[in-house]
Amino acid sequence: MDKHSSSFRRMDRMQAPTLRNWEKPRMPAYSQIRSNMSVEMGWGRIIFGQTFDTNDRLLESMHQEAEGKRDITFYLRDPHVLLSKAPDRFFLDPSHTYRLWSHDYRPAKRRNIAFTIRRASDRQDADGMNQIYRARHMVTSDPDFILDYRATKLRTYLIAESKAGQRVIGTVTGVDHVEAFDDPEKGASLWSLAVDPAARAPGIGEALVRQLVEHYFTRGRNYVDLSVMHDNREAIRLYKKIGFQRVPVFCVKCKNAINGRLYMAKPPEVTLNPYARIIIDEARRRGVGVHVVDGQVPLFTLTLGGRTIFCHESLTDLTSAIAKMRCDDKRLTHKALLGAGLNVPRQFEAGDDTKNVALLTRLGRVVVKPARGEQGRGVSVDLRAPREMAGAIAAARDICDDVIIEEYVEGQDLRVIVIGFKFVAAAVRRPPQIIGNGQHTVAQLIEKYNRRRMAATGGESRVPMDDETRRCLRENGLAFDHVLPRGRAVVLRKAANLHTGGTIQDVTHAIHPTLADVSEKAAVALNIPVTGLDLCVPDLTAPHYHIIEANERPGLANHEPQPVPERFLDLMFPETALPGPVKSETS
Repeated sequence: MDKHSSSFRRMDRMQAPTLRNWEKPRMPAYSQIRSNMSVEMGWGRIIFGQTFDTNDRLLESMHQEAEGKRDITFYLRDPHVLLSKAPDRFFLDPSHTYRLWSHDYRPAKRRNIAFTIRRASDRQDADGMNQIYRARHMVTSDPDFILDYRATKLRTYLIAESKAGQRVIGTVTGVDHVEAFDDPEKGASLWSLAVDPAARAPGIGEALVRQLVEHYFTRGRNYVDLSVMHDNREAIRLYKKIGFQRVPVFCVKCKNAINGRLYMAKPPEVTLNPYARIIIDEARRRGVGVHVVDGQVPLFTLTLGGRTIFCHESLTDLTSAIAKMRCDDKRLTHKALLGAGLNVPRQFEAGDDTKNVALLTRLGRVVVKPARGEQGRGVSVDLRAPREMAGAIAAARDICDDVIIEEYVEGQDLRVIVIGFKFVAAAVRRPPQIIGNGQHTVAQLIEKYNRRRMAATGGESRVPMDDETRRCLRENGLAFDHVLPRGRAVVLRKAANLHTGGTIQDVTHAIHPTLADVSEKAAVALNIPVTGLDLCVPDLTAPHYHIIEANERPGLANHEPQPVPERFLDLMFPETALPGPVKSETS
């Protein structure tokens, strides 16, 4: 670098812009630049805001961000006006802009002997750059992109290479604004400065920055700009040491998964179950305010633009008290669905022993459940003997005084999620099952199973050691203290409820369209905007079904990878939904 020192000291000060501050030259000079310009960087685009004549055209370009990329819109004349047009999609980046004028720059007097600075030239260099990006949690670039464009004047890729081992230990990228859009200010910018966190040599970052700015000043560029996070004190200290000065230039980014930590509020400092957390995480991602009223219930509020919605997991203010009551009472659910012409099992209220036995004789196989209750408590499935039925009725009365006897319908247990009266997701629920190893007892195998299910569901799913589990074991000639033979599989409960140890598998794209259609009709009949419907179906690909019941507070965390929390927030705050129509998941 020393050989350039005298030339930099003799640089004519008249080469600098007339304005010593950050403001741009008079608009006539900008009328000659190329319009609506952006530069592809591999990790995303740099969109030059000053080249767009209207905010609407600029927004149109910003909306074209590719999936998995991170665009940066820089040099905005009116960032506040731009954000007012799309506050749900974009945010003002919490970064500072620093500028180094060519006439203020003073080269370093010493050169580090532990490494060399040069242009990236081959696949090994590009791979080394990406390795550093990953170590620094930055977005990587396609190596072929870096190598295809390394020789152009638009982008300059520099690397620091250790002399011992010839390993890439740092990198920086520069963009020439004259090449990008005929910039009348003759500027350039610095991007993606990154140093290997394991590198031992000092001064790598400073050497990369100095080499890049000297490259541009030698080419007659008046200044080099850079954007740095406001709290990156180490980097800011380095830039100030070299001579960079802060200027009031701002950049805007898209609200995406990569940028989430920059615009999302801090997560609530309480422990929440998975069903509340999945909603809160999606709300925070969209910039919707979250306040946890009670973490144990859990009860929380979502707020945007002066509008606040109370939520008990997926149960919200949008569900009326009448709709909740209809879903809570299985008799009212049955009556509403039957009145809408939908298929439901035959249902009766439990009476005295004589009446109950007569029903069992007539139906052959029955289900006993409390008229009101949730999470599968007090539900006994596929009862065939009077004594079993009597015990199930007694257990159900511990949950609710009113007990229902329902005809048993054979088939797969299908949970369907309907949001905004539109089908969103479907999953098959399967009852808990253990497999013997010839060493452990049934009770020990259940304990192992429960540990796995509790870990997988955040403590929400486990098989209870109750009378219903004992009954199912007894049907298989087993008890809790029996050692289960190797390879023998035993279903522990007839019901496939997740809270009592069941598992779930997404089948959204596999079900017959009729099943999605009848689920939407059921939500309309119950007048409930968010519901989880339990269907019994003999074949997922056939139109045959029975609707068993409706849940006014379905667990949205059970349906990945379907966009269930996204559709939930679309319903709560439609202004935050992504543009474009939302298609049915079965289309």
